[in-house]
Amino acid sequence: MDRRSFITRSVIAGTGAAALAAPAIAQGNMTWRMVTTWPKNFPGLGVGAQRLADRITAASGGRLTVQVYAAGELVPPLQSLDAVIDGTAEMSHGAAYYWQNKSTALSFFTGVPYGMTSSELAGWIRHMGGQELWDEVYDQFGVQGFLSGNTGTQAGGWFRNELTGVADLQGLRFRTPGLGGRVWEQLGATVTNMAAGEIFQALQSGTLDAAEFVGPYNDLALGFYQVAKNYYFPSFVEPGLATELVVDKAKFQELPDDLQAIVRDVSQAEYDMVASDFAANDPRALQTLINEHDVNVLQFPDEILEAGAEASKAVITELRESDDDLTKRTAESFVEALNIMRVRTQSTDSAFIRAREQYFSI
Repeated sequence: MDRRSFITRSVIAGTGAAALAAPAIAQGNMTWRMVTTWPKNFPGLGVGAQRLADRITAASGGRLTVQVYAAGELVPPLQSLDAVIDGTAEMSHGAAYYWQNKSTALSFFTGVPYGMTSSELAGWIRHMGGQELWDEVYDQFGVQGFLSGNTGTQAGGWFRNELTGVADLQGLRFRTPGLGGRVWEQLGATVTNMAAGEIFQALQSGTLDAAEFVGPYNDLALGFYQVAKNYYFPSFVEPGLATELVVDKAKFQELPDDLQAIVRDVSQAEYDMVASDFAANDPRALQTLINEHDVNVLQFPDEILEAGAEASKAVITELRESDDDLTKRTAESFVEALNIMRVRTQSTDSAFIRAREQYFSI
């Protein structure tokens, strides 16, 4: 697969014509620009952004048409949020942890090391106060965020050499973002973030020693297997990774109630649609990587998993004690919700999966 693969107004003169013009203006169509962090037609994520835009356009009967600009077409991929803040675009599609330099609290709305699965994250956002905190964070920048997709638990990354323990991570140049990047730094890696379309070249040139992006569905398209053959599962820092739709809040609130509802509801529907896309296509892509490209599928050594857990606790504890009130409250809310929901996940979902693995094949 190839890696690179308005409000219109009518002015009508005359008293009688003016009476007819008013509802036409009120029902006038508009076009909003959506900038994304993903390459054009990128499996799962880029396709999900385009499908979200198409569904909003269709559900609104064209009253709100969303025009998608893939990474680099209007703005650089990691400037997508800034494009909404400065008015270059009305929407962006990306991942909240890309913007942790604006507020560390934003990392909690994408993926947290040893944190929530996709269903748990949706539970916190939708039913346990997460959306309200997210709104507070983004209010500072005049925007609003909605969950718009989830990859599920991601792959741990691509490495040139097999890992035997923490010693192998010292000085390792590793592409990984968010709070997970801070965890890997504590384990000894030198961490950087870069957009999807830039990673392959950095690996190929030797600028990076290792990289993680999402999982087999995306990684096959990006071609990482051509440079590194050791593919580690699962990620312990990205257990249920959410994407976001961000909108200009003032413009969003000016929309009629039904159009606001369409944007919210389509975003929610796409959270589940993208998750099912990855559930269906990650395992198929993994088989291609193994059977056609001789990729070695490995698990992280226990030493790295244990050290990663301790580093994750330290990072989250630091944020729970943050001097920034909003970051502190977000971290506290996240941990409280995680500790409630993990009981069900471990006693029900995990127990079932263990039983199925041990006793059932067909």
